[in-house]
Order: sequence, then structure tokens, then C-alpha cells
Amino acid sequence: MTKCSPSKHGQTSNIGPIEQVLPDWVPEIAITYLNHTTLGVPIRQIAREKGCHASTVLRQVRKFESLRDDPLVDTALTNVARDFLNPPPDQAEFDPMKTEFSDRRTHSEAIRILRRLCENHTYLLVADKARKAVVFKEVADSNPKSIASVDREFALRFALQEWISGTQIGSVGRYTITSVGRTALKRMLSDAQSNKSEHAGDSSFRDQHRDYGLRTISEGFGQSTQLRVNLSESPLAVLGRRRGQDGIAFLSSDLIDAGERLREDFELAQMGPRVAQNWDRFLNCGATSGFSGNSAAEGPTAARDRVNHALKVLGPGLGDVALRVCCFLDGLEKAEKRLGWSARSGKVVLRIALQRLAYHYGIAQPEDTRKVG
Repeated sequence: MTKCSPSKHGQTSNIGPIEQVLPDWVPEIAITYLNHTTLGVPIRQIAREKGCHASTVLRQVRKFESLRDDPLVDTALTNVARDFLNPPPDQAEFDPMKTEFSDRRTHSEAIRILRRLCENHTYLLVADKARKAVVFKEVADSNPKSIASVDREFALRFALQEWISGTQIGSVGRYTITSVGRTALKRMLSDAQSNKSEHAGDSSFRDQHRDYGLRTISEGFGQSTQLRVNLSESPLAVLGRRRGQDGIAFLSSDLIDAGERLREDFELAQMGPRVAQNWDRFLNCGATSGFSGNSAAEGPTAARDRVNHALKVLGPGLGDVALRVCCFLDGLEKAEKRLGWSARSGKVVLRIALQRLAYHYGIAQPEDTRKVG
């Protein structure tokens, strides 16, 4: 158990990581929240230990404070603080891994329930005083049918992980699976299938970011074909699925096509960093003094010229964020950090860059650029 020392204001501040005390099913953002609210650790101290800005920690604390409006999240945090951070004297030797609600069983129950919640017209009902939470499936011309049940303790953990979310109607909560829950389910299923493999951890991490689907690819001359692709490979595709409160997607298909067009030319030009040995140059040692403008190692000249022209049209700033996100596939947060921008500023700049790209490639007309997206 992490020891705490009183501060000058009568509060406590931790002098050790509470991650060693809390079980694996408690998410990192909840640990940050408990560090500040339960142990009284200042936000700036948490930021220094995590190596991030204090405003980032403040947003995490505020986010979890708003999540406590959900009775399941509030109860889960209360139980965590009571059982792990401030346990009664008679529970000093409490070992969460020896209980019936261990991390391993949480994993297995999550797979069973989340798979059910991925089915159409299903939801999880949780009553305040009930020991079990029940998954119901709506059936046409009939009453909802009970298809699974789980201990209420696990429903608390699912809500704490943001795997489920819902609304409270009186003493009963109705919950559905979230996008976070679907991603977690992908990773857990991959772990279950490859737990005997040497690279199971790497495979599960990759699988949670995969979302396969069909995409129509133009082959020219009015012909097209459908290919099975990972829809989550590009950050643009992920942003394209996000919708605002008005239900409109942040990025339209025109903007995504413009970004993919830039990425296609970038890949054709082979302008990315070399990550392997250049065997062509090694085998032709002495024949040439360097790379010529049209060498295969540098890629087609035409594609390289198209990329340079597009970046020149965008200019500094817009070209930088387009290159990072569209070509190097950096997420917005990573791109902002690399470019030295403030948090959440890259989203708007990226949209403006894609609008100019859409106009540059002729995907959108000049009078439509203000309406694109």
C-alpha cells in the first residue's frame, strides 16, 4: 500500500506511484483522478511525474469528474478508493487477485458481455439494488429477451473503463457498448486467440486498431474495384467517422480523398525515411557516385514533383500538418507535439489544409471550399 504524508493544508500527498496498489482494470485516467481528488496530489506535481502539461492533467480530472454523473462510474470510484487506497485495518493484507472478481475473470467476463452488446438492438440493464446486470435483446413483435447476465461488480468496471455508457431512468440504468469498448474487445479477442504465440502482445495491439471494410479504388478509364482495407490505418479515416453534436462528420469524403491523394503521391515517390539497407547501391558500388534524379531509390520524379507542388501551394503550417497526418500517419496529438503547437489546435488547421488540397486537386470547386466538411 502506498504511504501518504500530510501536507501543510491538512491533506495528503502521495510519495509513491499508486499504480502499484491499484489493479489492472483501473484505467490510467482514473488513477490520475484519484491521485488528485483522493490523495490530494497537486495537478502540477502529477504533470511533472507524467511528463505532460498541467492543462492536460486538468482536462483529464475534469473529464472524469463529469463521468461521475454516471452512477456506475461513481460507485466504482468510491469502491476503488475504499478497498485499495484507504482499506480498513482488517483488510491490510487484501489481495485483489485472490478474490472472485480478479483481473483474469474481469477479462473473461468482458469478452462474454461485450460480444453480446455488439449485437444489434442489445443493451445492458443495471438496477441500483440488483446483484446482477442483464443484457437484453429487442425482438420484433415481442418483449425484449434476456440473453446474458453478469455480476454488478463487473458492470461497474466496464463503466469505469468507458466500455459502456448509458442513461439513468429512475433506479435503472440502460447501457450500450462504446467505441472504446469495441476497441478493447478486439484486443481481448486477439489475446485469447494468440495467447500461445511469442508475439501475442504485438498482435493484440495491432488488432485493436484494425477496422476492416471495403473501399472502392479507381483504376482509371472509368473502372473501379473494391478492396478489403483497414479503415483505421489513416488518421483521416478515423477523423472522418467522428461527428459533432449536429450529427455532421468533421471531415467530408472530399477532404479525406484529398488527403489520401497526397499520401498516394508521397508513397509513389518513396519520399519516406529509409528503414533498411540500400542493396541496390551496395551491389552497384563504384558504378555511380550517388543517387540520380530519376533513380528507383528516390521514386518516380513525377510523383515527387506533385507532392512538392502540393506542399508549396499549402505553404508553411498547413503543409507541415498535412505532411505529418496524411503522409507520416501521425495522430493529431502527436503532430501538435512535434510541431510545437498548443493542444487541440491542429484539428482546425488540418481541416483548412485539406480544403486547400481539395481545391488544388480539383476535387472541390473554389466556391465550394467554404462548404466542404
